[in-house]
Amino acid sequence: MFEQIKKTFDKSVELAFSTKDKIQQSVIEIARENNLTKEEAKKLLDQFLKKSDEVKKNLEEKIIELQKATLEKMNLVSKEELIILEKRIKMLEKQLNIPVKSKTPSNLPVNVVKKRTVKRK
Repeated sequence: MFEQIKKTFDKSVELAFSTKDKIQQSVIEIARENNLTKEEAKKLLDQFLKKSDEVKKNLEEKIIELQKATLEKMNLVSKEELIILEKRIKMLEKQLNIPVKSKTPSNLPVNVVKKRTVKRK
């Protein structure tokens, strides 16, 4: 009995991260092993697909939370913050009557790296 429960649990975890086709194949196997009717197998398939979607959604949310926390710890600027700053800069440039010619002002220093040939031994 315990072994059957363990197999079912292992199969459930595997199914949670599977594709729809793989889930369908697994449900067919489970239905055969447990002599399920077509209606029971369909109900089981629907439950597995629903649970798989829930697990994937929860995992995605956790990953997004982890990414946000990591970026916050790294003290990086988000895209939204960058857009806000760019808008503020444009507004200030207009107020100061500074003409905007390009994205990189010519008065900023630009480092030029010269290419060198490397001799191989």
